[in-house]
Amino acid sequence: MSAPAPSPLAIVDAEPLPRQEEVLTDAALAFVAELHRQFTPRRDELLARRAERRAEIARTSTLDFLPETEAIRVDDTWKVAPAPAALDDRRVEITGPTDRKMTVNALNSGAKVWLADFEDASAPTWENVITGQLNLIDAYTRNIDFTDPRTGKSYALKSAEELATVVTRPRGWHLDERHLQLDGTPVPGALVDFGLYFFHNAQRLIDLGKGPYFYLPKTESHLEARLWNDVFVFAQDYAGIPRGTVRATVLIETITAAYEMEEILYELRDHASGLNAGRWDYLFSIVKNFRDGGSKFVLPDRNLVTMTAPFMRAYTELLVRTCHKRGAHAIGGMAAFIPSRRDAEVNKVAFEKVKADKDREANDGFDGSWVAHPDLVPIAMASFDAVLGDKPNQKDRLREDVSVAAGDLIAIDTLDAKPSYDGLRNAVAVGIRYIEAWLRGMGAVAIFNLMEDAATAEISRSQIWQWINADVVFENGEHATADLARKVAAEELAAIRAEIGEDAFESGRWQQAHDLLLQVSLDQDYADFLTLPAYEQLRG
Repeated sequence: MSAPAPSPLAIVDAEPLPRQEEVLTDAALAFVAELHRQFTPRRDELLARRAERRAEIARTSTLDFLPETEAIRVDDTWKVAPAPAALDDRRVEITGPTDRKMTVNALNSGAKVWLADFEDASAPTWENVITGQLNLIDAYTRNIDFTDPRTGKSYALKSAEELATVVTRPRGWHLDERHLQLDGTPVPGALVDFGLYFFHNAQRLIDLGKGPYFYLPKTESHLEARLWNDVFVFAQDYAGIPRGTVRATVLIETITAAYEMEEILYELRDHASGLNAGRWDYLFSIVKNFRDGGSKFVLPDRNLVTMTAPFMRAYTELLVRTCHKRGAHAIGGMAAFIPSRRDAEVNKVAFEKVKADKDREANDGFDGSWVAHPDLVPIAMASFDAVLGDKPNQKDRLREDVSVAAGDLIAIDTLDAKPSYDGLRNAVAVGIRYIEAWLRGMGAVAIFNLMEDAATAEISRSQIWQWINADVVFENGEHATADLARKVAAEELAAIRAEIGEDAFESGRWQQAHDLLLQVSLDQDYADFLTLPAYEQLRG
């Protein structure tokens, strides 16, 4: 008797979208279902391991390099696979969601790479998930254009050799996709985003002289990198393409991953193309993991924690040294400043800050870095051109002068800055404004001349939580308390209502955003990710 056919994936509680059948083909869904069967049980085990490790940090208030993997770190003989030609020069990368306008503008931006983001810059509505996949397919088949309904301006792709190379970022391991289920169990969003993109585009990208390239977010350990590596091997074998065709850059945006950089590269060595230094999520991870650690782990206002802070310098310099030791690219962090074509002073400040940031990264040995806006591409390009010249990267700069001890990465108390009352107000203001946009399906939002994404809301609510639980006293003598946070949030909500008018306020999700920010900032039971309770409230 033949074995029964495996259950198919079910599309659950989702309104049909135009052209979704081009993405959700039977063959593509069968592939995603097989990924789910093969790898979700291990994903679940690794999420449980995260909780165990967090409990250990709560008990010890410390972290160290892993003794059980010391042999990998001291073995100087291994390297990651050489970079494919399309990923050898990454001196400027632009990030953004996969909506149609951004797809065209990012590909045309002059950046070497576009991080096509299904994660922090994209609220995971069903429409965003599916139309994002369609936009990428259309881009590779050159069937994409865009006309702005507001301005009437039309956008079309430049010639193929002028387009940025796409590196797609799926959702993190912790997020599920409720609209795709197997026997009543949601498929991890990471496997949905990876699976649909890989299935439809892997061979198409190979034919274009590139390949299926990925950024891996929220990684917390080398075991999670090993899981991704096994996903890649399975997918390549399934599609009949050579192993090593997939390439992955891992965001080192959690404090635990910072202690396992070499091990992460080792696990992915046939598929690794680099590591990236992600600032806001990294700070959020420090707060989350060391929230019980007392005053020495209390961060000041987020805008006062610059990349020149000693513990941030330790993190970035260790990342450069680790990458170059192993033949991988070291990619710098986001320049979140947004230029303004209407305000010359805002424009001037943005350009100056981005130039200083990118000059520092290029001189520290990074091979490239991120910007959030096309107008910033030339600024960042000039910084890296000045250091790289005609070379595609500076991986030959080994930074053997760098020596980072375990304690250096968590020496938060080396900062002189303290939390301020204005910092609390800013965290509340940014948190409400970002969450409101996210609940309407927008993941990348301009707020106070910065391009913000979900990592912004995470550090905002984490700082409010930390300051209250550490009984911080601000410079004006007020204590950080739940009542003070509620008072500031009520004032901010009233200010927004006055600013935008009653009709716009009522048609938005402002009260809901206010309530959710306070929930995740004040609950004693700290939510691992803001996006988990937020996803329950996301329509579509």
